[in-house]
Amino acid sequence: MQAPTYLPYLITALIYIWVAVHFWRTPTPSQTSLRLHSGLIALGLVVHGGLLYQDIFIGDLNLNIANAVSLIFWLTVLIYWIADFKHQLHSLQALVLPPAAVTVLLQAEFHDNVVVSFANDPLFIAHIAIAMLAYSLFTFAALHAILMAAAERALHQKTSLLNLAKFPPLMTMESLLFKTISLGFVLLTFTLVSGMLFSEQIFHQALKFNHKNIFTILSWLIFGSLLVGRARYGWRGRTAIRWTLIGFVVLMLAYLGSKFVLEVLLNR
Repeated sequence: MQAPTYLPYLITALIYIWVAVHFWRTPTPSQTSLRLHSGLIALGLVVHGGLLYQDIFIGDLNLNIANAVSLIFWLTVLIYWIADFKHQLHSLQALVLPPAAVTVLLQAEFHDNVVVSFANDPLFIAHIAIAMLAYSLFTFAALHAILMAAAERALHQKTSLLNLAKFPPLMTMESLLFKTISLGFVLLTFTLVSGMLFSEQIFHQALKFNHKNIFTILSWLIFGSLLVGRARYGWRGRTAIRWTLIGFVVLMLAYLGSKFVLEVLLNR
């Protein structure tokens, strides 16, 4: 790829990496540094969003695996950036920004044209938009669960791979985790319903029991069970973290697993 074309992807990745590295090296940054972090993340989001618009929406709707993963992490960083204004989630940027930087570079490298059929169908567009937002919320929840695990270990003075000095209170983190999962569960429900409506409209079959649908329904059951367990039995702590991560892995297998097999393994 030519340097002028590659340059905005590289700049975006470097912005994300710089902010993450600065936080790792300065786990208790000043308010001036935090404002600088927020401004740089906003700049990265703007450039990243422009690159996604260019690669996905200019011409045919192109959601190859690199664009899809990059879009999910763009939304995840955006959710983090908005939530940080209220919940002071400075530690999370050390986790979410490095993989976001990697996805930007992957987006730059892989330009396979995976044209999405029915791109002009409003129901299908709504289905895709809701699904991407749901995946991003659960990505946020998974990273947040990892951060909670590190905070819990730090509270008990145990060694951890994440040496982040400043965590929000565990109760605050747990409350945000379940708010995120609850909203993600609602959107995942709409994803399933809109998918069935679209399938019935196009294929005259509401639900196909393929790999993607089975894993999506399984993840829906896992997150639903977690929310019921929280409401009825007070599930929290390690139980909540474990169920969140299991549900996230299953959900990613549903969408990204099927795309990886179709676009990468079968196209070799």
